[in-house]
Amino acid sequence: MIRYLSTRLRQSALTLFLVSVVVFAGIRALPGDPALALAGEERSPQALAAIRQAYGLDDTIVVQYGRFLGHALTGDLGTSARTGLPVLDSIAGALPVTLELATLSLLLAVVVGIGAGVVAAVRRGRPEEWLANAVALLGLSVPTFWLGIVLVLAFAIAVPVFAASGYVPFSADPLHNLRRMVLPAVVLGSGLAAVVMRQTRGAMLDNLSADYVRTARAKGLSRRQVIGGHALRNSLVTVVTVLGLQLGHLISGAVVTEQIFVLPGFGKLTIDAVFTRDYAMLQGVVLCTSAAYILINLLVDVLYSVIDPRIRLGGAR
Repeated sequence: MIRYLSTRLRQSALTLFLVSVVVFAGIRALPGDPALALAGEERSPQALAAIRQAYGLDDTIVVQYGRFLGHALTGDLGTSARTGLPVLDSIAGALPVTLELATLSLLLAVVVGIGAGVVAAVRRGRPEEWLANAVALLGLSVPTFWLGIVLVLAFAIAVPVFAASGYVPFSADPLHNLRRMVLPAVVLGSGLAAVVMRQTRGAMLDNLSADYVRTARAKGLSRRQVIGGHALRNSLVTVVTVLGLQLGHLISGAVVTEQIFVLPGFGKLTIDAVFTRDYAMLQGVVLCTSAAYILINLLVDVLYSVIDPRIRLGGAR
């Protein structure tokens, strides 16, 4: 276990380094001059030169990357050219919003997706399976932005049960927080729930026809024990893998969802940074997102051995 974790941590560090290189070079390949965006309409050559010197834009890209990497290793992601605030402080302020949205969306996807997948597999060929498949297909087909607009019109304007926009911290007012976070979580989690449902159904069908399930039934175990203790547990390996792989969709979908519901999370930071050519902010957001993605995939690998003891992280000899 320790050797495996050590190897994976080295791989993760190398991956994060390569991501930083790609992000740094890719952001600077964007069209437009950030100095022009910062100087505004009434700009002079002297102002542009001062801005380029202040933010190190006159240096070569190699020098800029070396300076960025050195500061990042000490926890300094730079200062936002748009707000003048430290990037780390801005990310710390937006992170709770995105984390709450992602957690609620993931919870919805797990509960609905796994539950519907199990029902569809157990009730194969019956109306329950047809309904689950139809709902899953709908969840995969409907665009996020369209679903968000429809939910706002239905449940925030026509029937004002939930709020259409804004954010209230959970610690300040739990009720108002949930009124503003339920609709975004449904929008973001619906597509993931559909994917989880289909993967759970497929894995459950394979396991329900396996020899060990027939043996468990022959031993006289109850239907609930066979489905929950044997078939579902072995199917969770596939489900956990899918959840890890779908994290990228969850993060990218949060950008659109947060814009629709005006949530001050990573989505707003990303969009504002792109439009204003805020290199430091965009780099910080992408790096934090990539680090989270790498960490989640590492945890998924560790969970394999917890879900299925037959899987050994270091490889069986």
